[in-house]
Amino acid sequence: MAKRYHLTTFGCQMNEHDSERMKGMLESLGYAEAAQREEADLILFNTCSIREAADSRFIAHLGQARRLKRERPERVVGVGGCWAQSVKEEVFERFPFVDVAFGPGQVHKLAEFLTSDSLTAQGFFEFEGFTGHLPARRERAFQGWLQISVGCNCACSYCIVPSTRGREVSRPPEELVAEVQAMVAEGVKEVTLLGQNVNSYGRDLAARPPRAGGRAGARRERTGFAELLGLLDAVEGIERIRYTSPHPKDMREEVIRAHAQLESVCEHIHLPLQSGSSRILKAMRRTYDRARYLDRVAMIREQVPDAALSTDIIVGFPGETEDDFAQTLEVVEEVGYDSAFTFIFSPRRGTEAAAVTEGLVPHPVKVARMERLVELVQRRARERAQRFLGRTLEVLVEGPSRTDPDRLRGRTRHNKVVNFTGLAAPGELTGVEILTATSQTLSGEERLLARAEG
Repeated sequence: MAKRYHLTTFGCQMNEHDSERMKGMLESLGYAEAAQREEADLILFNTCSIREAADSRFIAHLGQARRLKRERPERVVGVGGCWAQSVKEEVFERFPFVDVAFGPGQVHKLAEFLTSDSLTAQGFFEFEGFTGHLPARRERAFQGWLQISVGCNCACSYCIVPSTRGREVSRPPEELVAEVQAMVAEGVKEVTLLGQNVNSYGRDLAARPPRAGGRAGARRERTGFAELLGLLDAVEGIERIRYTSPHPKDMREEVIRAHAQLESVCEHIHLPLQSGSSRILKAMRRTYDRARYLDRVAMIREQVPDAALSTDIIVGFPGETEDDFAQTLEVVEEVGYDSAFTFIFSPRRGTEAAAVTEGLVPHPVKVARMERLVELVQRRARERAQRFLGRTLEVLVEGPSRTDPDRLRGRTRHNKVVNFTGLAAPGELTGVEILTATSQTLSGEERLLARAEG
């Protein structure tokens, strides 16, 4: 009887991507997925270390794994991801029942753990390797992830990613093109490019020789992120390209133009703000100020007027005054985001911000500010969504609606969720006339058109 595994994922899209790779690798080794943790021979956790809440939830789940291990000592318990990377050997000191632990760069080592003659507690914490070459089991056959780089060269004072995922390393463009071609052959229509800072892609790669026929002495070319988007857009059969996450300091005009000029690049840009106060941005070590950020927004609005903008905002960073927070509200009001991920600041061990002891914002103040921010974000998002009323948008059908099984659910190129009546099957592109719009979702009816509006 095949061994069974159960995998629990915490955190970001990169972790979801890593988990898909783990599942594909395990199934290539003959494992089958167990519906419940109690049924598994191998219990795995892919962890996050960005927010304290993710740590707390993971520790609670790990407690159940300890009980199951006690019931069946031959069970294998493994912990991977950023949390494991950030605490390293403490995994085994604090949780001696854990058999294996590995960082984000060591997903490919899991097979070595499981095929070794004697499985003992051990950890691999170097920054090496990509999971891109491993088999993937996608949640939806028509949507895929593409890891274009790993690591981060930024030094944001609140972020633990550089210490858990290492320096930035880009994958060769020809390798990425080949992977997207293989995805398309398997039925993928929408691919999401992943990296800690996707739009600094390629700076660590060697420059290519000039194109054939170029003049003597011409400068060698380097494939940047805009060029990569062009290469992937040229792959026959790819319908949509998304990416996350970019950094405002690297959001250059040629990348913005790609959204206007390349057919498959979607009209959605995630542009993390974090704070609308230049003083707080400097304390965060974000390397841009409010004016620079708004300049990027203006460029996007000029070249891709209908683009949806989403963002990340941190409330209650150490030293944030009421005036600093008011400046954040001003930016949110001015930009009018289509959606936003909002976070109450919590210190992460090993970061510069965690060592700050002065100017700490009391928790009740953070909560009150968060409530004001969310109310404004939702109001502006609701206002922005009204522009879709009466339009017929192209929707990639994902499955039945989560609120009404008699309706369908899909996503527009603007990354807006749409619930609608229709007959299209999951994975199909169809037109949907938008009849109502809220801050988070659109609603409408299917319209069978040769090509819906973008």
